[in-house]
Amino acid sequence: MEDAPEGKKNVLQGRYELGRVLGHGNFGRVHAARDLRTGRGVAVKVVAKDKVERAGMVEQIKREIAVMKMVSHPNVVELHEVMASRSKIYLALELVRGGELFARITRAGRLREDVARRYFRQLVSAVDFCHGRGVYHRDLKPENLLLDEAGNLKVADFGLSALAGHARPDGLLHTACGTPAYVAPEVLGGNGYDGAKADIWSCGVILYVLLVGALPFRDENLMCMYRKMQRADFLCPSWVSRDARKLIARLLDPNPSSRIAVAGIIESPWFKKPSPIPPVSLGVPVPSPDARGKGEDKQEEAPEAMNAFHLISLSAGFDLSPLFDQGPPSSSSSGHGATREGGANMRFATREPASGVISRLEGLASGGAMRVTKSGARGVRLEGAERGRKGRLGVAAEFFSVAPSVLVVDVKKDGGDTMEYCSFCSDELRPALKDIVWAAAAGASAGDPPAAAAAI
Repeated sequence: MEDAPEGKKNVLQGRYELGRVLGHGNFGRVHAARDLRTGRGVAVKVVAKDKVERAGMVEQIKREIAVMKMVSHPNVVELHEVMASRSKIYLALELVRGGELFARITRAGRLREDVARRYFRQLVSAVDFCHGRGVYHRDLKPENLLLDEAGNLKVADFGLSALAGHARPDGLLHTACGTPAYVAPEVLGGNGYDGAKADIWSCGVILYVLLVGALPFRDENLMCMYRKMQRADFLCPSWVSRDARKLIARLLDPNPSSRIAVAGIIESPWFKKPSPIPPVSLGVPVPSPDARGKGEDKQEEAPEAMNAFHLISLSAGFDLSPLFDQGPPSSSSSGHGATREGGANMRFATREPASGVISRLEGLASGGAMRVTKSGARGVRLEGAERGRKGRLGVAAEFFSVAPSVLVVDVKKDGGDTMEYCSFCSDELRPALKDIVWAAAAGASAGDPPAAAAAI
């Protein structure tokens, strides 16, 4: 769909009514929009194909879309849907109304430590989730951190992100990218870098900015700033608490081998300090969690219908070439997005209704080792009752309707340790679901493992 004539409603493929322009980018613009099927507000990013192709950025746009479909997390901007016309690509994104975290810092100068801690915890949670799926953001900065109506942080703009599969044979990434003031020194060094450790450095710069209201490394000459980074040549003002200074020093360690990892961040005294502050209101009424829960229980919500992009993202190839009208998907596609967590995710088809699958999954939680933190016709989330090696294990199951009597269930790790997740799947989840897996399409028996039976 191209722009509608003036005076007529601008409706995108019968699904989204486009409203005012929220912003402009190098390859298009972002509109506020309304989903005509649900009435919810969304942001629609309109990308001009010709501009992308002229700039040689086709692969980058494909990667951004692929990555955003892999990282569904409360503190990451959600990609709802992708559509395309002959000349444009349309990304329907979560509408985040609170603006950039950068704007809040600019207004306040610096944030109180309890407020900064809340944002930093949400940032670390999102970054750890992405790293668990082999996704490295590579451009973390306050301008790419948005705030929703309740003041919760949302990581945005995965345009410079990389997947673990993009590493060279030495296991390192080699493309120097990002914003210089937030980039780790090893990224600028030119000898390769670990994407996860580089993101941790950026988190350290962000924490410093939150608490101090200024950058730790500042110099108009990039090489001089790089030398300061290599020497960890920065000072924390006296108003920054001792525990915060210690954590910042470990985050901004110029040696990536000794730089603190997420597990160490979570166990640090400053990070663990209780912060009993209410959600930060940004001027838009937000129902309480209890009110939202009651409303959701009353609403009979059907499983989401699987659209073409869902099928692409669940397929083995994960080839986004059709968005650019380049012919059929190649059989040699690398498939980075299809086997998240190194193949640890489960996906199967079933003729069981959503309520039946939910009952099975909730039954697993009744033993006490897991608990249900979210339940509805579109999905279930289970969480471990006790902390594991990397925090509480989270398991999310999302339902898609592909026919009136057929569901596809996509199960993936949503927190915690990958090995604990794999053990849970093999020892508890697969046995509990094996008799409802629809194996006819795959020619398998009802007792086959769900990952093999009727797999997409």
